[in-house]
Amino acid sequence: MRWEALFADLEMQWEAAEAADLDAELVDRSRREVGYLRLIDRLRPAIGTWLRLGVLAGGRDGGAVLGGRLVALGMDWLLLQESTAQEVLLPLRSVLWVHGLAAASAQPGHEGPLAAKLDLRYALRGVVRDRSLCSVVVVDGTAVTGTIDRVGADFCEVAEHPDDEFRRARSVRAVRTVPLAAIGFVRRTA
Repeated sequence: MRWEALFADLEMQWEAAEAADLDAELVDRSRREVGYLRLIDRLRPAIGTWLRLGVLAGGRDGGAVLGGRLVALGMDWLLLQESTAQEVLLPLRSVLWVHGLAAASAQPGHEGPLAAKLDLRYALRGVVRDRSLCSVVVVDGTAVTGTIDRVGADFCEVAEHPDDEFRRARSVRAVRTVPLAAIGFVRRTA
């Protein structure tokens, strides 16, 4: 009887040690998997959700807070619907923090080959085709208002004109070239 109790006790200790090892391995795997997540993977399940974002642009302290419903994502940008009439195109590199994300994340690298090509230049070229009045806010808080005329490899050109006029050659006061790296966000009336 003593031998049976000893073996039963050893077996329980063995099973407890195996369970502890398995728990430690699962925790370690979870930490490693989180290490592969990108911000875009955290944002992808949040499409349709209301978010608040700290942004590197404007304000006295060098930042601004934007809020809106996340409506689209690209490789390096996101689009917020602020109200029924305004949208904000935001480079991911300008995001300082995000409030309102659920715990869910998308699988890293599963955005597909087409989505991987939809970079900020692609999104800005859509604004060019739309010809809408917009405000390009650079990281120092300066707002350049007008119509984006063209998008190059690392810059965009904004034709500055009165807000209440369509972009016409005679109404353009100046054309400002803005490096893409300097864009904090682009706000436009939808």
